[in-house]
Amino acid sequence: MTNVWQQKWHDYQDIAQKGLWNNNQALVALLGLCPLLAVTNNSVNGLGLGLATMAVLLTSNILVSLIRHHVPSEIRIPVFIAIIACAVTVIDMMMHAYFYTLHGILGIFIPLIVTNCAILARAEAFASKNTLDKSIVDALFIGIGFTLVLILLGAVREIIGNGTLFDQADLIFGEVAQNWTLYLPDSYNPVLLAILPPGAFIALGLMIALKNLIDQKAKRPSLVTIPVEVKVSN
Repeated sequence: MTNVWQQKWHDYQDIAQKGLWNNNQALVALLGLCPLLAVTNNSVNGLGLGLATMAVLLTSNILVSLIRHHVPSEIRIPVFIAIIACAVTVIDMMMHAYFYTLHGILGIFIPLIVTNCAILARAEAFASKNTLDKSIVDALFIGIGFTLVLILLGAVREIIGNGTLFDQADLIFGEVAQNWTLYLPDSYNPVLLAILPPGAFIALGLMIALKNLIDQKAKRPSLVTIPVEVKVSN
C-alpha cells in the first residue's frame, strides 16, 4: 500500500511540475494567447480571467474523465467541446451575477474561453486517458500555471504602464481590498506602451526568453572536480 501511495505522489508531482513549468500552456505550448495578451493590462484582470479559465479546466477535466469509457472515439471531440461550452456558460453567468463590474471589463473574453485550445487539449490528451484524481491534479496545475503567467504579465504591464499594482482588487475581493493598491512614487512617469497591445507582445516575449534561459542553464552539466592523487618519487 505504501508503494502505491508513493507512486501516486510521484505521479502527482510530475503532473504538477509539467503544468506549472515544463508544459506551461502560455509559455511553452503558447495556447490561449488571445485573452492572455488582451486583458492583462493589469494584474486583477489577469487574475479574474485566470480563475475563470481554471474553473472551466477543472470542470471539463472532471466530466471528461468520468465519461471517458462511455463516449465513442468517433464523436469524442464534439462531446468534449459541448462539455467545455456548458462549463463556460455556467462560469460566465456566475461571474455576471457575482462579479458584475469585472465581468463587464473582461467582456467577450470570458465566452471565448470555449475556443481556448489549452482546455480542449487537456481534455483530449490527458483527461480522456487518465483517472479522475490525476485529471483533477492536471487541471489545477495547468490552471495555476496559466493564471500565474496572466498575473505576472498583468503586474509587469500595470507597474510600467500605470505606476500601480493591484489596482481595482476590490472587483474580486470586495470592499476589504479597496486599499490594496500600491503606487509608485509621484516622480515616476508611466510608459504608455506597456499597457498597449505591443507592450503585451514585448512583455510576453521577454518572459518566454527568460524561461528558456533558465531551462538552458538547468540542462548544462555541472562541472565536477575529481581529486587526483599525485605521487612524488624521491
